[in-house]
Amino acid sequence: MDAKAAEPVAAATGEQTERRIGWLTLLFGFAAAAIAAALRYNNFRWLKRAVDTLVVVSTAQKGGQEPRVPITTYLAALFRYGLLGFTVYVIFIFLHVPLGSMVLGFCALAAAAIAASAWEILNPAD
Repeated sequence: MDAKAAEPVAAATGEQTERRIGWLTLLFGFAAAAIAAALRYNNFRWLKRAVDTLVVVSTAQKGGQEPRVPITTYLAALFRYGLLGFTVYVIFIFLHVPLGSMVLGFCALAAAAIAASAWEILNPAD
């Protein structure tokens, strides 16, 4: 009789653990998505800064004042590619995600740029 009385308690404890796993999964998922979104946003900012610097340097007039590129621009580029390499390493080694899936995932920036360009073509601001 004691064994039957212990079963509902064990089931209730298991259900509480399952609910906890459910909301923790959501919480961790949202946290991971927020971190990933922040990294993608910073990556885009660093890329934009590098392209803007490249435009300034390439459009400088010959014989005029040479544009100065801040050292932080070079450091941001190095950090950007270092972070990208570290991310690929962690995902590939620890999470065992196939390389093809990672390549497609890293194409998200290109897909976003293409979608934004198509949006501008189809809905011009002027």
